[in-house]
Amino acid sequence: MAMSLAIIIILGLLFNKLFEKLKLPGLLGMLILGVILGPYVANIISEDILRISPDLRKIALIIILLRAGLGIKKDTLNKVGVPALKMSCIPGIFEGISIMFIASYILGITKIEAGMLGFIIAAVSPAVVVPPMLNFISRGKGEKKGIPTIILAGASIDDVFAITIFSTFLGLYSGKNVNIPMKILDIPISILLGIAIGVIVGIVLTVIFKKHHMRDTKKTFIIIAAAIMLTGVEDLFKNIVPIASLLGVMTIGFILLEKNSTVANRMSIKLNKVWVIAEIFLFVLVGAQVNIHVAVTSGILGLIIISIGLVARSIGVLVSLIGTNLNAKERLFCVISYIPKATVQAAMGAVPLAAGVKSGEIILAIAVLSIIVTAPLGAIGIKIAGEKLLPDE
Repeated sequence: MAMSLAIIIILGLLFNKLFEKLKLPGLLGMLILGVILGPYVANIISEDILRISPDLRKIALIIILLRAGLGIKKDTLNKVGVPALKMSCIPGIFEGISIMFIASYILGITKIEAGMLGFIIAAVSPAVVVPPMLNFISRGKGEKKGIPTIILAGASIDDVFAITIFSTFLGLYSGKNVNIPMKILDIPISILLGIAIGVIVGIVLTVIFKKHHMRDTKKTFIIIAAAIMLTGVEDLFKNIVPIASLLGVMTIGFILLEKNSTVANRMSIKLNKVWVIAEIFLFVLVGAQVNIHVAVTSGILGLIIISIGLVARSIGVLVSLIGTNLNAKERLFCVISYIPKATVQAAMGAVPLAAGVKSGEIILAIAVLSIIVTAPLGAIGIKIAGEKLLPDE
């Protein structure tokens, strides 16, 4: 296990640097490295690390979302609130429903099975989207209109919609008595609870930091631990009440920035340093989940389904931005930013197969294919489009 950790860190840094030298996103290099080192190619990463991979990826995602929250100003959030809320649900619904109908027709599976596929694929990946948005915010690109913040906020809630609707289809397939109106109501409840818990944790941490003097490093680890515990609360109560814990994690950072900007800015610097290692584990381990052999089995039909879904998602993004002051170039950037898929597809792709869904293998194959196609395409697209389409402030 120790040797695997060393290999991941050293090669992760090398691949990151190599791809940046090639003017490509460093995360793309780390994703590819993960595929190579993973169990489906070279099989170098130890089984012990793969076993705890979901937890390591969650911690890394928590770190990047804390950084995101610490970078969101209240004025900017007020300005982009409605568009961000639209971006969190409309594109995913467009994509999920489109895939449901086209996959049912092309693959000859039931609408319920196709619905599961549609809303696994529909989730955008915060792991791929958030880091470049933070980079653009720090450089002031697109910040006058709050464009990166719209993407940040929308992407953090997008998964809540996708996973909730997926679980509804899974319940319908297994014959459970699913109360669809209640499932729909779960979405705003989970968002509100996530924000509420994040606010409470943020205020408590603010009070603790004001009353007790401690080094910034200790404060940083306390914030990370509190955020991890918040996501643990979601796991603990997931069968009772839904909680959008990742949104809560962002809220912690936002509250700290509002209540004590000096401490928040210092925490942000510390988290930037932690992120150097965290991003390696996040992207390498996401890559290690990708079974390229399974992806091949979905072939051309899988590519057609994914492509139609992306077109529908793009239309959904444009619909979400109606009424905003974004110009054509900025709207195109938002469309490109919503392409990448990775985290949810890696985590949820095999769930239907494990649950005994008849078309579980093809669902998994297309989910994996969506990562292989959209993660690198989206990462490269965001980098190039951000530089060319977003204005410097």
